[in-house]
Amino acid sequence: MIRTSVMSRQKQRGAVILGLAGGMLVVAGGFAGTYYTVTARHEAHAATRGDEVGAAVEPKGDGKVSAALAAIPAQKVDLKTASGTVSVTWADLGATVDADEVARAGTPQTAAELTALAQRGALPIRIDMGKATAKLAEVRAKLDRAPVDAYLDLEARAIHPDAMGRGIDAWGSLPRLEAAARQGAASVELAEVQIPASITQQGLGIDDISNVLGTYTTHFPPSDRDRNFNLKLAASKLNGVVLKPGVEFSFNGTVGERSEKEGYKIAHVITAGEMVDGLAGGTCQISTTLFGASFFAGLDIVKTSNHSRPSAYTPLGFDATVVWPDTDLKLKNPYEFPVVIHYRVANGEAVVEVLGKKRPYDKVTFERYVLQEDPFPTEERLDDTIAEGQTSLDQQGLDGFQITRVRRFFKDNKQVKEEKWSVTYKPVTEYVRRGTSTAPDAKTPTPREQHEMHPEQTASTMSQ
Repeated sequence: MIRTSVMSRQKQRGAVILGLAGGMLVVAGGFAGTYYTVTARHEAHAATRGDEVGAAVEPKGDGKVSAALAAIPAQKVDLKTASGTVSVTWADLGATVDADEVARAGTPQTAAELTALAQRGALPIRIDMGKATAKLAEVRAKLDRAPVDAYLDLEARAIHPDAMGRGIDAWGSLPRLEAAARQGAASVELAEVQIPASITQQGLGIDDISNVLGTYTTHFPPSDRDRNFNLKLAASKLNGVVLKPGVEFSFNGTVGERSEKEGYKIAHVITAGEMVDGLAGGTCQISTTLFGASFFAGLDIVKTSNHSRPSAYTPLGFDATVVWPDTDLKLKNPYEFPVVIHYRVANGEAVVEVLGKKRPYDKVTFERYVLQEDPFPTEERLDDTIAEGQTSLDQQGLDGFQITRVRRFFKDNKQVKEEKWSVTYKPVTEYVRRGTSTAPDAKTPTPREQHEMHPEQTASTMSQ
C-alpha cells in the first residue's frame, strides 16, 4: 500500500512537470507569434513605402537630395480654420527633408517620381513638433475666435445670446500637418476645439426683458456732487440684478455696507428726525425709487420702513428708508418668471424699471389716506455770535402724519387684489436761531437753503 502511494505521487509530479513544460511551450509560441505578427506588419508597412523587406537600413541611391525635393520646405501652405486662412511655409512649421529616409529609399530625381510619392503620402518630409507647435501658437492669434458672453441690454430691453468660440487644437493638428507635408499639400484644415462662453444665456437666469412691469422716477439737484456720487454708486450695485420666482431680495444684502472703504462720501442724511451731513447720504433715495418701481410692478413688499420724516423727492407715504445693516428693504418676486432691475442715475433723475415678461395686471394703483395730522413744534436756539434781533431758520418744521397706504391691482377693469400699510411720520421740530449779541461787529445771518418740501405738495394717488 505504501509503495503504491509513493509511485502514485511520483506520477503526479511527473504530470505537473510535463504540464509546466507544455505551458512554457505555449507562452513561447505566443511570443513567437507576436514577433512574426509585428515583423509582418513592419514588412507590410515597408512594402507600402516601396522599401524591400529586410532592406530598411541599406541605402538605395547616392543619398543626395535633389533640388526639387529640397525646395519643398520653402513652399507655401495655407492653414485653414472656420475663421479664416493664414499662409506660411512648410519650413515655418519645422518641415525638413528626412535624410535618413532618402538614404533608405533612394532619392526621387524626377517630377514624376515626386508626384508618385506625394500621391502615396510618402514624400521624405518630417515635421519638427516643437517648431510646428510654436508656429501654431502664433497663428492662433489670427484664427482663433473668442467666445461671446451673453448679456442683458437693459436700455434696449433685449437679451444678447452667447456664442461658442473656436480655437486651434495644436496637438490635434500635428498629425494633419505631418500627413499633409508628406503629400506636398498646398493647404491643411487644422483641428479645432470649441471654447464655451463664460456667461451663457441660461446662466443669466432670465429669458425675456421686453416688458416694463413697473417704473418710478425721483429727482435730485445735480449740483450736490457728493450725494450724486453716492446715488450712482448704490444704483450700480442694483442694475442688472435678477429676481428669480419666489426668491426674496434684500437691499442691504445686495448693495452691501455703505462705508468709506466702499467709496461712499459725506452728504445729507436724516438722523433722529433732523437733516444733517452723514456718510452715504442719498442711499435712501435709491431704495425709495426701487420701492416705487417694485410697488407698481406688483412685487411683494416683504419689509419696508418709512423715514422718520417725509421726503422731498417722493409723495408722503411712498418712501423706503435703509440703514446698514438692520433697516432693510426686502422684496419678493411673486411671478412664475424672473424679473430684472434696470437702474439709471443721470441728469438729476434716478429711474428704475422692473423688466420681464408681461405682468398679469392691467393696472396697479397707489392711494394715500391721511388719518391724522400733528402740528410740528418750534424751538428757539440763542446765538451770541449773531446780532440781537436777527434770526435764521436752522431746520424747517414739518407736521406729523398718520396715514394708510393702499395698493390695488386691476384686471379687465376689475379690482382683483388690495394691500394696505399703516405709515407714521413724527412731527419734525422747527429750529429757529435767534441772535443775542449787542456788539457792533456782530454778524448778520445769511438765509440757509432748505432741502425739504412740504409733503402736501406731492401726489396722493398714482397708477401704472
